This record gives sequence, C-alpha cells and structure tokens, in this order.
Amino acid sequence: MSDRAPQPVECQLPTEESQDLVALVRDIIQREITPSAAEEEDAGHFPRELFTLLSASGLLGLPYDSAHGGGDQPYEVYLQVLEELAAARLTVGLGVSVHSLACHALAGYGTKAQRAEHLPAMLGGGLLGAYCLSEPASGSDAASLRTKAVRDGDDWVITGTKAWITHGGIADFYTVLARTGQEGPRGITAFLVPGDAPGLTAALPEKKMGMKGSPTAQLHFDGVRVADDRRVGDEGQGFAIALSALDSGRLGIAACAIGLAQAALDEAVEYATGRRQFGRPIADFQGLRFLLADMATRIEAGRSLYLAAARLRDAGRPFSQQAAMAKLFCTDAAMQVTIDAVQVLGGYGYTADFPVERYMREAKVLQIVEGTNQIQRMVIARHLTGPETR
Repeated sequence: MSDRAPQPVECQLPTEESQDLVALVRDIIQREITPSAAEEEDAGHFPRELFTLLSASGLLGLPYDSAHGGGDQPYEVYLQVLEELAAARLTVGLGVSVHSLACHALAGYGTKAQRAEHLPAMLGGGLLGAYCLSEPASGSDAASLRTKAVRDGDDWVITGTKAWITHGGIADFYTVLARTGQEGPRGITAFLVPGDAPGLTAALPEKKMGMKGSPTAQLHFDGVRVADDRRVGDEGQGFAIALSALDSGRLGIAACAIGLAQAALDEAVEYATGRRQFGRPIADFQGLRFLLADMATRIEAGRSLYLAAARLRDAGRPFSQQAAMAKLFCTDAAMQVTIDAVQVLGGYGYTADFPVERYMREAKVLQIVEGTNQIQRMVIARHLTGPETR
C-alpha cells in the first residue's frame, strides 16, 4: 500500500563471521519462509522440511560447541538470529528456540561419551528436539511433576503424561524431566528419550488461538524404557538442569517476542505511510505518530534488555534475574505493540487480509510459555528480596 519498504534491523554483531551469518539467515528467510508464512500458518502446516534446511545450514546449533556440530556463536548473536526468524514467522523462531532448549541439558550436563554420541545429530544432523517439563497438573509449579522414572536393572521405565509440548508428536528426541526420588525439586532427573521409543504416544495437537503451524500436544509415557546411559546428569539433578535451561530459554522467548513486535511495527509503518484520509497520509496525524513512536521505543528497549542479559551469559556471569526481566518486558511489549498495530490498521487490522491480527494472536502465548510473566516477577523479586517466607 505504501512505497516505503521496511528497513532491516541493524544488528549488533561482534564479528564479520556473525555478519555473514545474519546475511545467510536473511537470504533463507526471503527465499524459504516469507513467501508461504501466512498461508502455512492459516493451514496449520508445520514446515518440517524447513527445519531440515536450517539444520543443514548450521542454524539449529548456533550457541553450542563446534566440536559436536554446533556453531560456536555467542548468545548475543544466536538471539539476534532468533529475532530475525521470528519476525519472518514465529513458528520458525520459536521452534529453533525450543530445539536449542532441548539440547541444553545434554550439552551442559552430559558426559563426554554422551555428547560425542548424540550431540552431532541433535545439533546438525537434521533432528528436531522438544522439551518435556510441564504436565497437566504442574505448569508453573514444575517441581511438583508426577511423571515417574523407576530403575529396572540398567534401564529406567518412564510412566506419566507431559503437557503443552512444542513439537509434541513430531520431535526426534525429547529432553524429559521425571521423578526418580523424593517429592519436590530434589527428586527429579533428566533423560534423553528417542521420539520413536516404544510406549511413547502423542495426543492430538491442541487447538490454539495462534501459532497454528506449531504443534503443541500432550505426550503419554506408558512404560517407556530408556537405558541408564540416556540419563543426563546425576540422579536428582534434573530440576537444577531444568532451571538452568529455562534461564537461557527465556532469552530465546524474549528475542522471538521482539522479532514479532518488529514485524508488527514494520507493517503498521508501511500501512500508515500509504493510507490516506482527509487528503493526507494517516502517518501525518500526531496521535498516530505518537503511537508508532511508542511502539518503536518498546521494541528498542526490549532488544537492549535481552542483549544485555545475553552478554552477561556470554561472559560467564549470573544472568537469571536479567533473563526473567527480558522475558517479562519483551513479551509484554510484543503484546502491546501488536495490539497497537491492529489499531493503526483500523478495520483492516482486524481482518486476515493483513498479518497484524495473526501477530496479535501469536503474541499472547509468549507471555505464558517458559514461565508465565507472573512467574518472571516472582523470580525477579526473589533476586531483590530473597525467598518468600512461609
């Protein structure tokens, strides 16, 4: 509608190699993602073949060690790649983030032999991963999970149900948290479970208001047997492993949220500069100009927040509080920006002829996944004042 094309985001990249990486990502987006994103989301199609391409291009293992097929990229680069992918299609950006989350336990806590055996295929061999922590009765209260793993000789037998699993039913491997001991967080252990393990089945995907192309399903473990050499970390260490993964995963969600918000802002600016009312572009009206300015400011603030947290992580410094802040702020910003984008487009924004209504529906889930924003506030407050008294 307007001849004012959105300008690419100026990424904050530390090396020439990372600049080339983002250029590759943008080329893949232009050729493989953007042309079919709206149609495939509307049809509920998950682009499995695209993830195979991303894996072959080295984009599913960016923050991990190259010795095992990773990309050796700092988190600040990896997150900016996620932002680019999420701006093109959230199903893709979030899918890459979830896959990275599923690899975290083995990469960080697996033995040398485990990493050598499994990581190359997980990071660059075309496999797709999923992360299994939540259950029907334990979402925010993850430490109360009920799925059990019982020792049987050299094996473990897993029984229970996991819920809200992104890539549930289509993943090639699952990082599964199960109870192996006492009640509470100290009785939980992590396992790497093959997607085709006997006794593992998936329910029908959830019918969601957004992200229809990304399958979310319950997983049922009916006596799923895994060898002890697929146990990740020590017995009882699983909850600590899960929390460590979530700190990093929350930064992935923050970056995806900013990507989605940026896509909404780009659409709103293009529409506002092309749509004419009362003899001039609606972008000339101060009320709308201020709305666009606020949208852009939220995005820039969120981007700075997640990058600051990523740099702490890259430096080996504590970043849990900053990760919670980034997840909280960026996803709230994405929700507000997408709402405002619909408002800028008026009646057109409420129709499926323009993508902003889809962006608004998709933004909502980002305030929920990987710890609701209420949980993020609890995490931040604990860093400020210490644990709650009981």
